[in-house]
Amino acid sequence: MKILIVFVLALASALAYSVPDQPGFIEDLPSSPVLSGRITNGIQASSGQFPYQAGLSLTRSNGNFWCGGSLIGSTWILTAAHCTNKVTKVTVYLGSTRRTSSKASYTVTPSSIYQHTGYVERTLANDISLIKIPAVSYSSEISAIKLPSISSSYSSYAGSYGIISGWGRISDTSSVASNLNYARLPIITNSVCASTYGTSTVTSNTICVATPNGVSTCQGDSGGPLALESNGVLVGVTSFVSKNGCASGAPAGFVRVTSYLNWIKEKTGIYY
Repeated sequence: MKILIVFVLALASALAYSVPDQPGFIEDLPSSPVLSGRITNGIQASSGQFPYQAGLSLTRSNGNFWCGGSLIGSTWILTAAHCTNKVTKVTVYLGSTRRTSSKASYTVTPSSIYQHTGYVERTLANDISLIKIPAVSYSSEISAIKLPSISSSYSSYAGSYGIISGWGRISDTSSVASNLNYARLPIITNSVCASTYGTSTVTSNTICVATPNGVSTCQGDSGGPLALESNGVLVGVTSFVSKNGCASGAPAGFVRVTSYLNWIKEKTGIYY
């Protein structure tokens, strides 16, 4: 009997270690006592450095919250579906590094939101959405980011570096930031990312980055951009981090933009 108990305990212990980490949307992470880290350890952006960055103030029946987005055309913002899901209105801010001010702002209703119909909250599948706004005039502080060419063949981007940006928390216990921050992070393989979150979360439509030294996306960064450092092309939409916290050291997950180029083209007419 003792031998059987030892075997069962050993098996339970092995199974416990095989359970994947749980992803959390970074508009609604629980508070954590961890204080290390800043987008969590990001750098403050300068004016015009990220002219495609959008700030989104969203309203649901249970209150207001903040997300990011990317201007991909004069009338279109790309963001995460978990940001737009069940909202009653969205105010889009463009052209500023200060969260509380902007060169242009537009408030739209759900009729201007084109959320992917395949979005599944439980699995994070198809966590991508479009918001249509009145046409904005381009300037040194407001301009669209390019998408990958629809006719190209794509690598996994693993081994490349991406630039994340947003007004999200600068630590796991802070509020969203007043100033736009950014960081440079290494893109990792999906297999490495799946070893943390499992293959039901990390699919071919996912792209992940490592988060060394507590540098990561955090609450308020959801829907924001992951731009390839080498050419500035948009390759990811901020989706999730570990429920253990932004500064936990676990990978951060993004929607892989190349998986949705035809969908974006169909909805907006934008393609390269």
